[in-house]
Amino acid sequence: MQDNNTKLDNDFIDLLKLLIRQPSVVGAEHSFFRILQRELEERGAKVTWYEGLLVAQGSDPMSTMFSAHIDRHGLVCTGPNEFQYAAFVSANKTDLLNNSVSEELMSKVTERFHHEAIYAYEPWSGVYRGKGVINHAYICEFRNNLIFEVDGLEGVVAGTPIAFKDQLTIKDQRLEGQLDNVISAAALVHLFDHGFKGTAFFTAQEEAGKSWRYLLEWFRRFGGSTNRLFVVDTSPFPDTQAANEQLLVLREKDANASFNKDSTQALEALCQQHRISYLYKNRYVEAENTKRAALGQPPSSLGSTELGRIISASNGLVDGTTIQIPTTGYHTMHESASIDSVNAFLNTLKILSNI
Repeated sequence: MQDNNTKLDNDFIDLLKLLIRQPSVVGAEHSFFRILQRELEERGAKVTWYEGLLVAQGSDPMSTMFSAHIDRHGLVCTGPNEFQYAAFVSANKTDLLNNSVSEELMSKVTERFHHEAIYAYEPWSGVYRGKGVINHAYICEFRNNLIFEVDGLEGVVAGTPIAFKDQLTIKDQRLEGQLDNVISAAALVHLFDHGFKGTAFFTAQEEAGKSWRYLLEWFRRFGGSTNRLFVVDTSPFPDTQAANEQLLVLREKDANASFNKDSTQALEALCQQHRISYLYKNRYVEAENTKRAALGQPPSSLGSTELGRIISASNGLVDGTTIQIPTTGYHTMHESASIDSVNAFLNTLKILSNI
């Protein structure tokens, strides 16, 4: 793999360290929007709030459009000393063992966060309300839902969001933390430090499958005839070796829709021109599924992304493609990305923005 600079911009690192410590549990992102508004306005952006959406614009808003979801996984208090996975509550999934969410996913979640440090906060202000530790998670056979047992937050009232205690660490040339998707949000804020003139969208509740609705409402109000959108995110790989095979992840489609062919091909050409290694995630999954089929295993999904959902629902109003950072440790406090990949990601956003 080529070296795409071994050091990251110190301003970007400082910004990411700041943002990753701010809570943004899915369904309770208001306080994070307040932090983003301050950081963006300090950099000269015009910031507008909508339901589930923060929009930051430069002097030429329609020139380039990026979108990043800002919600992260956490818990929510649902009763006296009772805590559930916030993404499932936010998505209104009341029966998690039937068609809504597979038992396989439930099992993964129960194993993912044992002994993690957590804290409660006020959803609007972000005010701290106490700390605790997850000591057990299980599927309740009576309520058909995922329940977390927590020590230290016995006095928290129902509706209170519970965030994972998180901070950025850097080791072995990799950034580590709950990167999905605060790293993309930091990248978009960082663009305004370099004179970004376009529009950056920051969406809520992507992990609950709702963010595309908020974004589509904006395009229905203000979008033109051509809405070339670049959605930025992380993309999971099983291990560091697989993640390091490429600097960026592109997609031609997901489980919901095919992406804009011209935008995707232009992005591929940009990567080739600047010697940035890349992989098409849909082709990777299809190749893996061929191997799985030969072993009699069920296929993996192409994945369901914010962009695929909005393309499918917009009847041609919104189109675009995606740019993703390959990571390991998906949806944990130890998700990691190589510094080379993050540099390639930041440089690609700047090239697309003509800055």
